[in-house]
Amino acid sequence: MMTKRFPEGFLWGGATAANQLEGAYQEGGKGLNLADVLPGGKARLQLLGSTGFDFKIDQSKYTYPNHEGIDFYHRYKEDIALFAEMGFKVFRLSIAWSRIFPKGDELEPNEEGLAFYDRVFDELHKHGIEPLVTIAHYETPLHLTKEYGGWKNRKLVGFFERFVRTIFTRYKDKVKYWLTFNEINGATHMPLVGLGFSPDSEETRLQESFQGLHHQFVASAQAVKIGHEIIPGSQIGCMLIYAPVYSFDSNPENVMHAKQEADIFNFFCGDVQVRGEYPYFAKRYFKENNIELDIQEGDLETIKEGTVDFISFSYYMSRTEKKVKTPEELGAGNLVGGVKNPFLEASDWGWEIDPVGLRIALNELYGRYQKPLMIVENGLGAYDKVEEDGSINDDYRIDYLREHIKQMGEAIEDGVDLIGYTSWGCIDLVSMSTGEYSKRYGFIYVDKHDDGSGTLERKPKKSFYWYKNVISSNGENL
Repeated sequence: MMTKRFPEGFLWGGATAANQLEGAYQEGGKGLNLADVLPGGKARLQLLGSTGFDFKIDQSKYTYPNHEGIDFYHRYKEDIALFAEMGFKVFRLSIAWSRIFPKGDELEPNEEGLAFYDRVFDELHKHGIEPLVTIAHYETPLHLTKEYGGWKNRKLVGFFERFVRTIFTRYKDKVKYWLTFNEINGATHMPLVGLGFSPDSEETRLQESFQGLHHQFVASAQAVKIGHEIIPGSQIGCMLIYAPVYSFDSNPENVMHAKQEADIFNFFCGDVQVRGEYPYFAKRYFKENNIELDIQEGDLETIKEGTVDFISFSYYMSRTEKKVKTPEELGAGNLVGGVKNPFLEASDWGWEIDPVGLRIALNELYGRYQKPLMIVENGLGAYDKVEEDGSINDDYRIDYLREHIKQMGEAIEDGVDLIGYTSWGCIDLVSMSTGEYSKRYGFIYVDKHDDGSGTLERKPKKSFYWYKNVISSNGENL
């Protein structure tokens, strides 16, 4: 099966986050971060959208899969060798802030944490793999949450600046590609992970969230400016969660509602980080939702001067909207809400599968911003079965990825400047939304289970060899 050829030098690879695979949550001088207090299972989903979370670890009541992850902290050499065997050009990972500054507000970094990432980057380079580093990926140091109230507090801008100066200076010869905040626009849906706080109440959620976002916009812009000074030639991007929004039908009321939802969810943060200013529709949205931002002198200039070099995003699903919804119409598992789309099937977790939506997303983003794009998360969470002969025949994952990569090829033909693709959870890890091992994304199976059992042995799945072939043919052979 042939598809359109991808550009020379296209960055094929995979993506992860420190809190979902490293483990070693109290080793190497690391402090506790927000992910360390999130339990596994359905309890996590309830907490992500709740108010008044107490940030305590209660092992008599919950399990905490993140504490062990898949033990990448001790097994990174083995894992990177497997990525190299697939032919990865790039590997997306994050730096756990609390490994470098255990509490987040110290003046001096933790050398043991810095040295760990030195070893990881050296290992990647040994195999010819470019690191793509997310600076903040749902890993706010717990002390900053409990002591300061997370990103609601402007002091975090300064703490973050110290963090980025430290890692840019340390890794300036090892890392060229950086992302500031993971899925920054998801913060209003899940302020707990995105902004490091649990809202005081449902009534204050939007006010608190958009104030926290403003602080992150300033911090992101500062990071871009600092990165360009310390690492000439560096490429620093934003990272959005992107879901095209369809109107349920051609009723103009529903079309307008879908447009407004798309503006706020897909374009609000992008406009600030890429164009360097709040979008035209922000004023009315703030007014109608009683949001008043504390914008300090110099903030808007900083945001204007610190626009990103490229746009990265996660794509898992589209979203279908109508102005008035009944409970029966709601999309069961879609993270981003909306109603069921009658034309789409869904994954084991209820996420609607829409490959064409990825082409739409690429065209919408490139059409609006004219900046290079990188898809840094896309994949299928599914139950995988190990056969008696040890094989894992995940044809459903291959089908999912094949159809999405085909649409990437179409978007490139459309004229979109797409520079890379890192499939999410290239090795099985702990799911962010549910804290489960059983929701598997990887090309590499990890023998670890929701009850805590397992050997942590790594085993390539059928998709491992398929993706190796995709990369070696630069997307021609699917």
